[in-house]
Amino acid sequence: MTFTKITEEASKYEHLEKMSVHELLININKEDKTVPDAVERALPQIEALVAQVVTKLKLGGRLFYIGAGTSGRLGIVDASECPPTFGVPFDLVNGIIAGGDKAIRRAVENAEDNATQAWIDLQAHKIGANDVVIGIAASGTTPYVIGGLETCNQKNIITGCITCNQGSPLALTAQFPIEVVVGPEFVTGSSRMKAGTAQKLVLNMISTATMIQLGKVKGNKMVDMQLSNIKLVDRGVKMIMGEIPVSYEEASELLKKYGSVRNAVDNYISKRIL
Repeated sequence: MTFTKITEEASKYEHLEKMSVHELLININKEDKTVPDAVERALPQIEALVAQVVTKLKLGGRLFYIGAGTSGRLGIVDASECPPTFGVPFDLVNGIIAGGDKAIRRAVENAEDNATQAWIDLQAHKIGANDVVIGIAASGTTPYVIGGLETCNQKNIITGCITCNQGSPLALTAQFPIEVVVGPEFVTGSSRMKAGTAQKLVLNMISTATMIQLGKVKGNKMVDMQLSNIKLVDRGVKMIMGEIPVSYEEASELLKKYGSVRNAVDNYISKRIL
């Protein structure tokens, strides 16, 4: 199969340095508008991978994202936001970046070129057959990510990927590939732009759809969210008021007593029934 790295093709725009700020913003925005359409075309692939993630997590498994550079950072962002948003354990969704945590802020030279390190990094988490590993790489050619998925396949661990080139080595390696082809970047090769946006949208879909399927949302509310600041406590109190006939003060006391919106509402209802 012929593989064309569309993410590296020349921008449709020339002489960017001669554009005014207004022209730059208009044109960047014009390109960004194409990203949701590209994600929509990949929805069947996303659905297939989410189904696998849900099945494995219901069996006690975990979800791992592995990537390098922007892709790795996006995986870490999504993973780190699952516990406060959905009240799940911190090790249920995990983000791993080539070069380790120091690479979150600063690039680690040649880290993405090590094809064996990802499996070593995954082993540190005692990865097993009930887990799912999703490799994230805009180019679809990152050795760190491909090598990690290859070993996971050998170990009978479900693998998926998010890439922005069709028919890439990564997509051919993953059991459940997601290919979101967004086309050339506004700045040639700068895959932190449209490709990064596409990856973020897909990650939002994977984690959110999974958590809803696991019962972490009721109606449209984050009933298990962590009450880690004043804003979230206030939101929790108002959620309770929307579910049961209590005042703000009563809802606040229930939330303080039971620790979550779900527990507060469930305990209130069960006592009323009794």
